[in-house]
Formats: sequence, structure tokens, C-alpha cells
Amino acid sequence: MAILVGSETRLLVQGLGRDGSFQASRTREYGTNMVAAVHPGRDGQKFEDEVPYFSTVANAVEQTGANTGVIFVPAPFAMDAIIEQVDAGIELVVCISEGVPVLDMVKVMEYIKDKPTRLIGSNCPGLLSPASKAKVGIVPGNIVRPGNVGVVSRSGTLTYEAIAQLVQHGMGQSTCVGIGGDPVHGTTFTDVLELFQADDETEAIVLIGEIGGIREQLAADYIREHVTKPVVAAIAGQSAPAGKRMGHAGAIVTGKAALASEKNKALSEAGVHVVESPAMIGAKMKEVLGS
Repeated sequence: MAILVGSETRLLVQGLGRDGSFQASRTREYGTNMVAAVHPGRDGQKFEDEVPYFSTVANAVEQTGANTGVIFVPAPFAMDAIIEQVDAGIELVVCISEGVPVLDMVKVMEYIKDKPTRLIGSNCPGLLSPASKAKVGIVPGNIVRPGNVGVVSRSGTLTYEAIAQLVQHGMGQSTCVGIGGDPVHGTTFTDVLELFQADDETEAIVLIGEIGGIREQLAADYIREHVTKPVVAAIAGQSAPAGKRMGHAGAIVTGKAALASEKNKALSEAGVHVVESPAMIGAKMKEVLGS
């Protein structure tokens, strides 16, 4: 079993320029059921001679039954793309686009707050469920293997690093979710932790946070009250100076709570196995599971 994506996923890809086309090809190669491509002016054509193009998301959903959408459009147009997918009734929207204005995301979150659509991103690597061969986003399919460890991370590259370490130590993944590192985004650590806790085939969880904000503290509160499965966590940015952005737009120390040390403390007090460096994730999980 997996969370969010699986054999029932019917994927729509919006924004098939150079990068979008490349990633769509990798997605199909992995085995994901891509049913629609949305790009202006390409009605009647087919992506890789098989997947029909549409100029609008609404038309694509009506004709193909797409229930999941991934967005590769340029950042200035990402807000409109998200809203278009929400309005078309897509259940899961994954926005990969980087550099989306914070105000645009504030407007998006206000727009979707009472709607059934789940948003992941923006500025995220997306997600992947190895057992069901469902990949939505840019997580490399060749580094994963099916297993029972769920991965959730603010960082794309550290998501890949954690996956590689787990595999190196003989462990596979149930689902890997990159929630994104922007100050305002859709799905949170807490949202994903809830799904992993309810998933019978996820036996343990890796959580990768970073400096900035209080998302990890909120995750710690949730873990303390609701999560019974072992959690291994790492916080990136241990030595980051105050006031200097490190990588992601949301990775900036703006107060005591944003420090890595405060996040480590909160997670440790919630019973999480916190490691000093992301390089120790795999070894610690192997120790925790006794595998």
C-alpha cells in the first residue's frame, strides 16, 4: 500500500516545455499512468505518440478522467495553473515550479482552503510510490525500491539522499514525499505524518527538515500525540547564521524557533530519533528497526 499516489493514479501533466517534457518522459518510463498533457496550442497532437494534448485542464479531465495533476509551468503562471486544476476537480495537485511569488501562494491557499483538492508544493520534487510504480514529479525512479519506510522532506536533494541511504542499508520505501521549502506551501509535515500513521504498510518514517519557520515543531507536537511508528529525523542548516537564507526561500533563521537546535530539541522531546547529520539517516533507521 502507498499514500497519495498508486495504481489508481491517472496523471495529467501541465506545462510541457523542455523540462516538463523531459520529466514527463521519465514519469512514463517509470510506469505511471499518464493520461493527458496540457499545453496551449497543441490540441489534436500526442505526447510521445500516445498521450493526447489538450489546451485546457477542464477539457483534459472531462475526456480522460485525470485525477492527479503535476505542474511544470514557469513560476509567474503557476498560481493560475494550480487554480485551473483545482477548478477542474483534480484531487491531487503537485506544483514543481520554483520561484513562485509568496503572495501568489498566499492567494492559492486562501482559494483552496474549503475545496477537496490536496496541493503539494510549490517548489517541491513531488512524490513517488515504488511498489505501485507511481511517480508524480522529479524524484528519480532508479534510486528507490519498494519497502516499508515512508519519507517526507522539505528538501528535494536530501529526499534523494535519504532514499539512497535506506537502500544502501537494505531498506525500501512505501512512499517518498517532498513537500517543498517555500515559506507558503500546500501539504505539511503533519498532513503526511497523518497519512503514514494510517498506512498499514508504512512501518517507520524519515522526516527531513531545515532551518526556518516552525513546521518541524508542529510536526513534533503531532508525533507526540498521534504517531506510534518510529520516526528518524534530520534538520539541515545546523550552522546557518541568523538572517541569511540558505537554499530554499523558507530556510532562514528569523528567530529562536527557526534554529536547527530548537527543532532538534522539539523532535527529541517528542520521542523522535534525531541524528546530527542527514548522512546518518540510513544507519539510524537500520538501528531503530533492528534490520
